[in-house]
Amino acid sequence: MKKGIKGLGIRAAMLALAALLLTACGTIIPKTDLMRLYATQEGNPDQPPVVIIHGALGSRLQDPLTGHEHWPGSLGNLAFSDYRSLRLDIDPETLMPLPSNLTISGITTSIGGVDFYGRILSTLEEVGGYSFAEPGTPAEHGEKRYYVFLYDWRQDNVDTVGKLDRFIQNIREDYAEPDLKVDIIAHSMGGMITRYYARYGAQDVLDDNEFPVNQHGAEKIRRVILLGTPNLGSTGALRTLIRGFKIGLGVVPAEVTATFPSTYQVLPHAINDWFMTMDGRPLERDQFSAERFWQPFRFSVYSDEVRANIRARYDTEAEADAYLALLQRYFEKHIERARRFSWSLTVPVPNPKLRYIVFGGDCLPTPARAVVEPVGDDWELRLTPEEIANPLPGIDYESMMLEPGDGRVTKASLIAKRSVDPTVARHEYSFFPMDYPIFLCERHTRLTGNLDFQNNLLHALLSVDR
Repeated sequence: MKKGIKGLGIRAAMLALAALLLTACGTIIPKTDLMRLYATQEGNPDQPPVVIIHGALGSRLQDPLTGHEHWPGSLGNLAFSDYRSLRLDIDPETLMPLPSNLTISGITTSIGGVDFYGRILSTLEEVGGYSFAEPGTPAEHGEKRYYVFLYDWRQDNVDTVGKLDRFIQNIREDYAEPDLKVDIIAHSMGGMITRYYARYGAQDVLDDNEFPVNQHGAEKIRRVILLGTPNLGSTGALRTLIRGFKIGLGVVPAEVTATFPSTYQVLPHAINDWFMTMDGRPLERDQFSAERFWQPFRFSVYSDEVRANIRARYDTEAEADAYLALLQRYFEKHIERARRFSWSLTVPVPNPKLRYIVFGGDCLPTPARAVVEPVGDDWELRLTPEEIANPLPGIDYESMMLEPGDGRVTKASLIAKRSVDPTVARHEYSFFPMDYPIFLCERHTRLTGNLDFQNNLLHALLSVDR
């Protein structure tokens, strides 16, 4: 009798659990009604204009003579192109990129049906009440405008900062207000550009290690919203420089991505423990030294693969070797500029005039560290746990190499800390005046379309006193 009663109890509990699950599955989770929250706003006649700054890959590039779009191009391009036409030519005297024959034709609203910036633009217009404007069109009093700052994401970020300064100056002229301040929404690498601008204005401080902060850019900004910004860099930049950038079924090869100065400037910051032994010990290697890191490991432009790829595209071996030597000198210059760029963003700022509102993902496994694995008498770099050929027993490579993030940017890099542990103090050379963070469960490329981001973004932009 007791056994039967016990069996009935178990069955009853299982039925109750099943009913609970069915009820939960049938429950409709309400969505935030942005229109009700913001479309009935009374309006603020002093609402500053908004400037949207996209991230890497965020602008479309085309040939102005033929009209052919080289990035992102057609679905066929996305599937099969290696995008060699994106390569920047090099000035052999200055070792800086020559002016590109490609021009910017607009923002990348979507790629292959996947939204990039389309939804955020429509939300600003339809819900926030902003209207799109281009610099050079006078604004009426009380008009709420947003501008899109387009730039060539391949170029040196400091060159882009100079263009941003002129862009904001043009907006001030549109409003006929010489002291006008703007709000900035900056995604991914666009956030690094914004932070440099806030610290140094249009000044290039990468010729030495002094980093004289003047806050000239901060004086022209009211609020900054950073979204998915790798504030302490990303190991993804290592992959891009070593193996190229995967697009569709193809790869933009390393000899092409190595001509993009911006790629170097997203490498992991020197305060990160990003390079590990197989047993989990940090290795001291200078990722910003061609001589001490890239050459000995034969990475990127020093690899046999890059040498072979370049020789395959020249008529003579002498021509190929001459270009490879030029590319290697170019690499050495820009890896050193990248070192200084990363430090320029983290040295202390006395009495900062801006504090950043930070959004980003923290629920996806995201590459944070690379591991060097011995292979015979040589070594090979492993960028993901799956690449490790002979794992050591008892070592959790998933935890060692991956951290919570958005798939590309770790949470630690997002908030410019070496650890996701909120009780761990910030490194003394990671000065980051954060107002507050908001974490989302979203992939890097989908952050701008996230409803929770858009809700909190509009609140931050439209609130008089926040």
